[in-house]
Amino acid sequence: MQIKIAPSILSADFSAMGEAVKKLEACGADIIHCDVMDGSFVEPITFGGQMVKNIRPLTKLPLDAHLMIKHPKTQIKFFAEAGADIITVHYKACAEISPNYLEETLRMIKSYGVKCGAVVNPDVPVENIFPVFPLCDMVLLMSVYPGYGGQKFIPETLSKITAAREYAAAIGKGDMDIEVDGGVTEENCARIKAAGANVIVAGSTVFRSADMAATIAALKR
Repeated sequence: MQIKIAPSILSADFSAMGEAVKKLEACGADIIHCDVMDGSFVEPITFGGQMVKNIRPLTKLPLDAHLMIKHPKTQIKFFAEAGADIITVHYKACAEISPNYLEETLRMIKSYGVKCGAVVNPDVPVENIFPVFPLCDMVLLMSVYPGYGGQKFIPETLSKITAAREYAAAIGKGDMDIEVDGGVTEENCARIKAAGANVIVAGSTVFRSADMAATIAALKR
């Protein structure tokens, strides 16, 4: 299965976001991960659909819009039209609204011709999103609590990755992308991939590196 490195632009210099995106592509990134925070589901506020729209012409790489927001349905249209290639939404945010809200949101994303995914926080069992696996192009397992970059990887995420990969295979979706976000380093990346993840989000590790291309290559290996 192809390993894809998805650096998070949460760790970039927001005053030079366009240059950061161009550099990531030149350094061998596979996906641009866009952490969208609303100041409500998580404390910080980052950016919205306009940022995605502005960076879309600057790269051919897929844009992965990770919506850490309370009412994701209200924003799907904006991110789809801005050029996001995949939009992921949090189980926890959706479950607070209604039991069907996650499935409805995933179907809405797909109605725009965009790939979709469900996200679980470290305190949410991955089994909670098994019912929507058939709809998902990707599932995202948070290996830190969302909101801030630079946190340490939570080791218990490894068993959740394996459970997700095994269930995906059991329902005939063995090649589904399983993404891990938070605390990924060159030291723990091999274990994360061995557990079954193939899309690796790395923000601080990449942007703090003196040689971003070498770091991305090392994560991929």
